[in-house]
Amino acid sequence: MRILFLVTGLGGGGAENVVVNLADAMYAQGHQVKIAYLTGEVVVRPQQPEIELIYLELEGIASSYKSFAKYHLLLKQFSPDVVHAHMVHANIFARLSRIVKPTKRLICTAHSSNEGGKLRMLAYRLTHRWSDITTNVSMSAAENFQRLGAVPEGGICTVYNGIDLSKFQRKMLGTQQLREQLGIDSQQKIILAVGRLHEAKDYPNLIQSFHLFKSQLVDGSIPKLLIVGEGEQRQHIQHLIEKLDLLNDVQLLGRREDIGQLMSIADYFVLSSSFEGLPTVLIEAQACEVFVVATNCGGASEVMGETGIRVPIKNAQALANALFTAFNMSQQAIDENNVQARQRVENMFSLTHSVQKWLEIYASK
Repeated sequence: MRILFLVTGLGGGGAENVVVNLADAMYAQGHQVKIAYLTGEVVVRPQQPEIELIYLELEGIASSYKSFAKYHLLLKQFSPDVVHAHMVHANIFARLSRIVKPTKRLICTAHSSNEGGKLRMLAYRLTHRWSDITTNVSMSAAENFQRLGAVPEGGICTVYNGIDLSKFQRKMLGTQQLREQLGIDSQQKIILAVGRLHEAKDYPNLIQSFHLFKSQLVDGSIPKLLIVGEGEQRQHIQHLIEKLDLLNDVQLLGRREDIGQLMSIADYFVLSSSFEGLPTVLIEAQACEVFVVATNCGGASEVMGETGIRVPIKNAQALANALFTAFNMSQQAIDENNVQARQRVENMFSLTHSVQKWLEIYASK
């Protein structure tokens, strides 16, 4: 099967990582795979060098004609059996293109319960007819798309993201060296957060909650909060850390390639997002057997089930209380929770399971 993945960009977000991992997995099964992207620099790329990346040069309205022409030439030369578009701009681009350049099969996947304001929802609704199947990454996000009128009733289905379980598992080898590199004592607890420094992740809420959490501790054993990611809110977050006198307690690590290793040294994983589709990073954390404290955003409840602790979004005190509760749990209770969470990931969110589901959708009529 010839599969063309079309994405808005290949920056460092969770959706982009999902796409390149899916492309690698499809290629490994013997399918011909290419990835076309509309804009931006390439931060994440497939591991298989044979997977070609095609830049469509959509950098504004003025370049749209050139971008459509380049895309149509790609369709003619590659003749994909299926085009699988991801994220709002790529989804709308692929649908509009289909008006003048037919494709055999078009699948459009949204990766959030909130892909923009009313204009984007209107664009989804008006172009819905040109997608064979529209999906979202969680039931919560799919329901929200229907509620916002982006799709007709019954016009969207859920397909969960999957992760490569060989990359995300608890690893003890090298943990002490990593702690030393980060300047963290072997006895100090670690709270880890991973994600772009973007409005959706609501890191100001996390910093506020950590400040409140710290004030609840009385024995002096303050954990270290590590935040992995880059983005436009870095300066604002850094200023808040300084304002709340947390410079010794919080480290902004920037973009990292060793997420699995960082999760292996973490005692707790925290997600503070105000909205998500399916927070893949929670799947990764649970696969690495880290205790999760998360806001009840998007598909968090679908990932976590009965494990971890969930709190309302945008509530720093509730998040602080949940961290305090987790911090005071017995090690046995934490270990039992983490084993259950890992088993849930194996059963529901493996890359193998995701690939099989997508192949069934690609071949369906």
